Amino acid sequence: MRLRAIAGVMLRQFYVMRANPVRVLPLISWVAIDIVLWGFITRYLDAVTGSRIHFVASLLGAVLLWDFFTRIMQGVTTAFLEDVWSRNFLNLFATPLAISEYVAGLVATSILASLAGLAVMLALAIAVFGLSFFSLGIALVPFLLALFLFGIALGVFASAVVLRFGPASEWMVWPLPALLCPFAGVFYPLATLPAWMQAIARALPPSYVFEDMRAILAGRTFASGPLLAGLALAVLEIVLCGGFFVRVYRYAVRTGLLARYSAESAS
Repeated sequence: MRLRAIAGVMLRQFYVMRANPVRVLPLISWVAIDIVLWGFITRYLDAVTGSRIHFVASLLGAVLLWDFFTRIMQGVTTAFLEDVWSRNFLNLFATPLAISEYVAGLVATSILASLAGLAVMLALAIAVFGLSFFSLGIALVPFLLALFLFGIALGVFASAVVLRFGPASEWMVWPLPALLCPFAGVFYPLATLPAWMQAIARALPPSYVFEDMRAILAGRTFASGPLLAGLALAVLEIVLCGGFFVRVYRYAVRTGLLARYSAESAS
C-alpha cells in the first residue's frame, strides 16, 4: 500500500469537514449528550443506593467505552458514505487507488475522529462526574484495543453492505451498535442473558471487555485469558470483514454495479 494514496483519502475527508464545519459537531455533541445524561443518572443511583455499588464507575464507564466503539464504527462508515452522498465513489476508483489503500484511509480517518470524541468523553466524565476511569489500570489498553478493532471490523462490514445493496441500505448501518448492545452485555453480566443470547455474545469481542471491566471494578482478580480470546476474535473479524469488502468490490466492478451507482439504489 502507498502511504501517499492513504493520506490522499484522509485529506479528502479533511477538506469535506473544513468546507462544512457543521459536520464536526456530531463528533462532539452526541458523545457529550450521552456522558451528561448517563452521568446524572449514575450520580442519582449512587445517591439512592449508598456506597454498595459505584454506578458512576460501572455504568458511566460502560457508556464511555461503548460510545468509543460506536464512534470508531461510524467513523469508517461515515467517511465511506461521504463519497456515496457526493456521488464521488466512481471517480475515486477511476484513479490508480487500490481498494486496500481506500479502506486504510477510511480507517485512519476513523481513528482521528474517534480520538477527538474520546477526549471529549474523558474530559466530561472525569471533570464533571469524577469518573476514575484510569483505575482500570493497564487493562484499559487491551479494552480500548479490542473495542477499536471490532469497531473497524463492523465499520468495514457495514460499508460493504452499502456498496453491495446501494445507498438505500444505509438505514441498516446506523442501528448496528444498538442491535449488538443487548448481546454484548454492556450494562449487565452475560449470565443474565438466555443461553442462545450468550452463545451470540461469545462471538462479540465487546462482551469480553465489559465482563472483565465489571470484574475489576468489583475487586475480583483480572483474568487475561477471556480478554485475549476477545482480541483474537476481533483480529479474525477484521480479516473476514476486509475479505468481504474486497469480494463485494470485485463483484461491483465485474457486474458494472459501480457504473450504475446512484444516490437512490444500486442493484
